[in-house]
Amino acid sequence: MIFNILIKILNKIRMLIQFAYFRCLYGNKLNIEKDVRWRSHFSIIIENDAKVMIGKGCKFNHNCSINSLGSIKIGDYSIFGEGVKIYDHNHRFNINKRHISDQGMSVGKIIIGKNCWLGSNVVVLKGSIIGDNCVIGAGCIVSDNIPANSVLKTKNNYSIEKIRFKDE
Repeated sequence: MIFNILIKILNKIRMLIQFAYFRCLYGNKLNIEKDVRWRSHFSIIIENDAKVMIGKGCKFNHNCSINSLGSIKIGDYSIFGEGVKIYDHNHRFNINKRHISDQGMSVGKIIIGKNCWLGSNVVVLKGSIIGDNCVIGAGCIVSDNIPANSVLKTKNNYSIEKIRFKDE
């Protein structure tokens, strides 16, 4: 029992140090409201003039990451399973005879509503708007609008498309 209490105290200290690090690194580009909690290996990357806003009472499980070149807003009391990844940008890839790494990024925004639950290993991509009170099932890839009060589940189907290259 004492061991469990000690672990909780050490985790709280780790989180406070990481919070201070994020504040020093990102300043007003990052807004984290009160009572936000995260477990180990939580990361936030904010580049350029991007902004990330995390509402009060949000909880992030192990290995979650938020990566922003544009804008990400997370509503109050949303919870995130292990391994959730949030990206408001994507690599460009369709310029013929140019390496993908040299084609730059397309940047958008993401809005995740209040009181949402994103299950383990969900990936949220640029342009996604998830309404309030949504449940996103484990392993889903979100790239569109999800209406409020919805459950999104995957059927584990996939398709393969040819890349349509274009000249510069």
